[in-house]
Amino acid sequence: MDIYMTGVYIWYYNICKRQVWLMAHSILPDENDDNIVLGRFLHEYYYRKDQKEIKFGNAVFDILYQDKDEIVIGETKKSSRFKEASRYQLLFYIKLLKEAGISAKGVLFYPEERKKEEVVLTAEEEEKLEKMIADIETIIEKESPPPAATCRYCPKCAYREYCFA
Repeated sequence: MDIYMTGVYIWYYNICKRQVWLMAHSILPDENDDNIVLGRFLHEYYYRKDQKEIKFGNAVFDILYQDKDEIVIGETKKSSRFKEASRYQLLFYIKLLKEAGISAKGVLFYPEERKKEEVVLTAEEEEKLEKMIADIETIIEKESPPPAATCRYCPKCAYREYCFA
């Protein structure tokens, strides 16, 4: 199976490894789930002026703009609840740009919380990403998903029907 690594896989990996497998095998979450609908609305409503949804290889950046002499890519999230997952998703995008010879900084936007956070790719973070990517590839190549495991995110997960129906 050819694996086209995406930031979404990185994000899901940091939430639930089962979700990575489901997404990679074209099993989509419930698109009418309240959290997905709200996230889509927030993405469209906030930051309308910025250039959004920029495709770069297998990546799709939420926001791209120039700040003085720096390129800034951003991710808009409904809350900081999944802060680590969001950080690594954005770090993955920064890493892709770096590999293409483009220097950029990242910013996570939490419009409902009126917060933003700058994200910088360090050598240590890049090493962690490489390990994540290798683990994601291993998960995706398996014949079946990892077993369902309850975590604190399950009650609001758009995939919950696949795990606990």
